[in-house]
Amino acid sequence: MGTVITAVIVLIIVGLAIGSMVKDKKNGKSIQCGCDCKNCGGNCHK
Repeated sequence: MGTVITAVIVLIIVGLAIGSMVKDKKNGKSIQCGCDCKNCGGNCHK
């Protein structure tokens, strides 16, 4: 039972992290470009 609870908690944390990354990408931010694709001049694409 403890394994199931731990797995659920880990899945929730991973889901929140992915959701945050998607939200940031939609707002023009990216980890690869220093979190500001609007000003990086690199290969950032929205």
